[in-house]
Order: sequence, then structure tokens, then C-alpha cells
Amino acid sequence: MACSAEFIDFVCEVLAPLGEIYTRKMMGDYILYLDEKCVATLCDNNVYVKIHPSINELMKEAEIGKPYEGAKDHYILDLSNHALSRKVVSELWNHLQFPKKKGSSKKS
Repeated sequence: MACSAEFIDFVCEVLAPLGEIYTRKMMGDYILYLDEKCVATLCDNNVYVKIHPSINELMKEAEIGKPYEGAKDHYILDLSNHALSRKVVSELWNHLQFPKKKGSSKKS
């Protein structure tokens, strides 16, 4: 089931204080970006964030699920706690790589 427009707007509103937030539709789900880094997957009106050592303590009581069939387990972010949600996404952002630019690899 796809995310509702209202849910996507709500997620973006909650996380907006962190920086430039935008989404891209991918295979029926949405990818959430913060300042050019992919920080979450939005699916079925849930926010899935990568299980990463940098947020394990913050997410120790979080539900775990898969955003789509065949995906690895992810934490499900509880947006009812805005401060914690922002802290989790901010911490995760600090430890994730920027995406590689298409066509940026040079052959010698």
C-alpha cells in the first residue's frame, strides 16, 4: 500500500527543522532525503530507517520491520515523538554516505 500524501507531508513537516527535506517515488514507495542523503524509506504510512550502530541505543524500543518484500530489517520510526525522530534522523545522517553522482566515475 502506498503512503498517503498527508502522511508524506506530515513526515516532511516533522523533519523540516533538520534541513532540506524532499521525497522521491521509487517502486511504489518513497525515499526520504535530508540535505541530499537518503535517510529513510516511506512505505505503508510508516517511516523505515536503516538499522545502524549509531542509532541502536536511541531505537532500542522501536519496532522492526521490512519496508518491502526482500528488504533487510529496518527500524520503524515513531513520529509521535518529534524530538526523538529528529535526533534519530540527524544521527543517522551524520553516519551515512552521500549518494554517488551518476556518471561521476572516470575511466583511465
